Amino acid sequence: MSLNAREILDTMLGYLGFNCEIKEFEKDGSLTLQVYTPEFERLIGPHDATLEDIQFLLNRMLQAKDKNAPRVNVDVEHHREMREDGLVQKVRLLAEVVRKTGRQYQLDPMNAYDRRIVHHAFKDDPDVMTWSPPDDVRVKRITLKKRLHPSPPPAQG
Repeated sequence: MSLNAREILDTMLGYLGFNCEIKEFEKDGSLTLQVYTPEFERLIGPHDATLEDIQFLLNRMLQAKDKNAPRVNVDVEHHREMREDGLVQKVRLLAEVVRKTGRQYQLDPMNAYDRRIVHHAFKDDPDVMTWSPPDDVRVKRITLKKRLHPSPPPAQG
């Protein structure tokens, strides 16, 4: 399966005129195809749009062959990885304010992928939790809140 995804991506990028090398990385059960090319900026596109579109098309093609095909992540020159690290680092700084003051903080609107990264970063945090409105809300924001700790059980005497 993974070789197939790599071959499809290589063919797609070849048709688009990119000369590149693609390496596979498996982490936590998911496959990432890392693309290396001298034209990385053109492949990423404005606001990551080209990269997002290529990843979307690759996954649609894989799912057309097999409805249960696992999702494949596409990254270019570790761009997405570095952007995710920066996002988590920024939100962790904001979470420190929530941790110290107890006041909640509403983040700027972000896409589903970035929201998932933020939620995942705080899933095991003992003091700060994330909250998002239901999917039918138009503006997609995350609110950082102080986690309510359950009160200790009453003493048995």
